[in-house]
Amino acid sequence: MSEPITVSIRREVDPDRIPEATAWVQTGVNLANRYPGFLGSGWVREGADSRVWHMLYRFATDEDLEQWERSPERAGWLSMGEGFVLSERVQRRTGIEGWFDEPTTGTITIPNPDTGGTTTVAVVHTPPRWKQAVSIWLGFFPVNVAFNYAIAPVPGWDQLPIWLRALATTVVLTPIMTYWVLPWVTRMLRGWLGR
Repeated sequence: MSEPITVSIRREVDPDRIPEATAWVQTGVNLANRYPGFLGSGWVREGADSRVWHMLYRFATDEDLEQWERSPERAGWLSMGEGFVLSERVQRRTGIEGWFDEPTTGTITIPNPDTGGTTTVAVVHTPPRWKQAVSIWLGFFPVNVAFNYAIAPVPGWDQLPIWLRALATTVVLTPIMTYWVLPWVTRMLRGWLGR
């Protein structure tokens, strides 16, 4: 089953066209919201006079995201922004960094042109790679040691080729790490990961 996928976009926008760009971004959110699997989005400018904008949106599956990204509505919407979007950088997140989405650093309030009010969005803080590596090691080392102690008495285990032992170990430990150990480690280290 496909995992949710988050798309992170950094856009540089013509500072003379901020009101137009604001309406354009919100229009894109409204269009995406009509598509199956849309889980939400948020966007923010770096500052009042900044030309750099950040946007996140999330879909339940790769297939849902593909449907949105290949849609004529999205193509038309993107073409409307060609006059004031000066550059764009897109990243997709579905892998290891998803384990570290829990810690948040607070919220931001963004205008909602549809209602005339505002919307509050959680700001997700992703720890630096070295903290991710330490967290993975803290989970993997004890699980790997326990697995090796448990499997050592199996007759013939130590006679198997190293590649076959490595294959068996990773087949067993990968789901354990993904579904139980790393989510638990992330919860236990939440304060440290969020700093």
